[in-house]
Amino acid sequence: MAKRTILQYGDKMLKKTCKKVETIDEEIFKLGEDLKDTLKGKGVGLAAPQIGVLKRVIIIQLTEDSESIILINPKIVERHGKEISVEGCLSYEGYEGELVRPKRIKVTGMNMKGENVEYNAEGLLAKVFCHEIDHLDGIMYVDKAKKIYKIS
Repeated sequence: MAKRTILQYGDKMLKKTCKKVETIDEEIFKLGEDLKDTLKGKGVGLAAPQIGVLKRVIIIQLTEDSESIILINPKIVERHGKEISVEGCLSYEGYEGELVRPKRIKVTGMNMKGENVEYNAEGLLAKVFCHEIDHLDGIMYVDKAKKIYKIS
């Protein structure tokens, strides 16, 4: 579909809360494809507000070879444990930060077919789910970080 511009830290759109998706239609299919095209080769996750769309949709693709997860209206329903996470963000390039994330989570939402799905995630997948779902609520990792480091 289309590779979109990723909004950068300081853009007011990134601080807004996204609206729940009520209907999976052509607009949502196009948004999913745009997220996939924009993420390709850049990172492991992306949320709709990062490309200027205030809808509750995220994409996660941990490796170039793995299947992407596009999740609509994702919600963390369980959190277990805590650990220090080091994260970066495509909307805050050149920096990383340390923050506390859960070790394991359970996430629910809908796939692009409108089916209810559930993920039990730990490690990198849990961290990326937390990071991207925060974006849907206008929260960036820098808002929670204990330390921020310039990396480039």
